[in-house]
Amino acid sequence: MDLIDKAQTSDQLKRWPPLSRVLAEQFQLQDWESDPRAAILLDLYFYTMQFSREHNFTREQSSAFFAIVRDTHEACVETPLPNVEECYHYLTELLFCHAIRRPPFSIDLFSQEQLALISDYVVNTYFRHFKLYKYAFTPQVRLDISLSYVGLPEPEPAAELGEVGDSVKVPVSPVEEEEAESGTTAPSESPTAPLREYISAQLCQELAQLRLAMEEQLRASEEQFNTKLALLEKTSTSPKGGGRGHRK
Repeated sequence: MDLIDKAQTSDQLKRWPPLSRVLAEQFQLQDWESDPRAAILLDLYFYTMQFSREHNFTREQSSAFFAIVRDTHEACVETPLPNVEECYHYLTELLFCHAIRRPPFSIDLFSQEQLALISDYVVNTYFRHFKLYKYAFTPQVRLDISLSYVGLPEPEPAAELGEVGDSVKVPVSPVEEEEAESGTTAPSESPTAPLREYISAQLCQELAQLRLAMEEQLRASEEQFNTKLALLEKTSTSPKGGGRGHRK
């Protein structure tokens, strides 16, 4: 916080290497030049502190705002599954805990104007790039399916078949010898081939339906979130009038 107080303007703070170095040392991000994740976190923390400086936050307000942004990011990356609505709800809970005086549960650290500024900033910066943060900091989920058929003999490993084939000679009937000499061997079809084809077709059909259902759910969730963002932007840009006169 002393380093922030020494900077006179936001441009000076942005060009000042000590703050980035302190943030990197404080949160173990010294390898930010080679690690993309560390670089992303360092930028997130730096611009959070720059926003606090631009709006003349006190030390307590800057510390609380930094903790809110960091906790929201940790809630985002704790699972690779989409949880944008849960993270936004968690952000609003943290903001209200620092904007309403109701000890010991909450404290009025931020004013209503500051609360609106913080909410607009986090929505327009972090939640606008929520999927990018999710992609960069969470592992990719892949589905690996292994099937075992009940009542069917398990296929023998190829290596064991090779060893057995080298050591044991299977007797061949005279008809098979004649077919082998004439080159007209009848193709042999596995008795389980129709069953495997049917199961593969059903599995592909189920996977296609599951993929369509997931895409529709993601599309609906994204449309709902965009609607909430538009409503929030419209509310923040609407003129603030005298709605405070009636208090009980």
